[in-house]
Amino acid sequence: MVSLRTLSVVTVAALSLAACGEPGGGAAPTVTPQFVEPSVAATTAVPPSPAATDKVSAPPSEPAAPSKPPATPSKPEDVRHVFPVKASNVAFHPTHSKYPATDIFADCGEPAVATTSGVVLEVSLRDEYVKGRPDGPLNGGLSVSILGDDGVRYYGSHLSKVQAGIRAGVRVEAGQRLGKVGRTGNANGVCHLHYGISPPCAKVGDWKVRRGVIWPATYLTSWRKGGNKSPVAKVQSWKAAHNCRA
Repeated sequence: MVSLRTLSVVTVAALSLAACGEPGGGAAPTVTPQFVEPSVAATTAVPPSPAATDKVSAPPSEPAAPSKPPATPSKPEDVRHVFPVKASNVAFHPTHSKYPATDIFADCGEPAVATTSGVVLEVSLRDEYVKGRPDGPLNGGLSVSILGDDGVRYYGSHLSKVQAGIRAGVRVEAGQRLGKVGRTGNANGVCHLHYGISPPCAKVGDWKVRRGVIWPATYLTSWRKGGNKSPVAKVQSWKAAHNCRA
């Protein structure tokens, strides 16, 4: 059951999140976002930690070889999807201001996980957003985007922390921890995960596409209930109609 505190947060956020706004603090500066072209992305896997997967296994007797990328599934339903925030106290809006995306509200520090298996495209480990500036690529603060095995990009931002080992080019598995829910970037001081679904379109002013181009709520509803509704057809249709320009 969603607590009164979360309902309060959701109500406040519904009234105040005009563009997903408050510079978060505490992030250690490292590198700026780096997009990895899907065709040349590395395939080194980041082994999920027990904390990230809730599964404990014995350590291997010798270093494991880098995993090979799986063949692209012939059907979207062959790709497993999971809800991107692993928490019991969570809610999300079916709509978003200005463009198609969703804000998933949960306590700061709750795990943000990979929607599906794939390769990390971009990671931002520095919160350089300045309140009052026009919308731009720094709005998300700390963020991670992955290219799923289904060819769809999944983007989560406003993180308070990015998980160690998550960097551009590494492979992750569905449900693997990517970071923690936070309020960095243009988050209006509210703990939440900004969540966007899109095709990877880095060569054409990509940040407007990356933040989201189709409505995620119907897919989130399915994944939260253990379903596997796929956004592939919708994403492909948007790309064909817009030529990667949001």
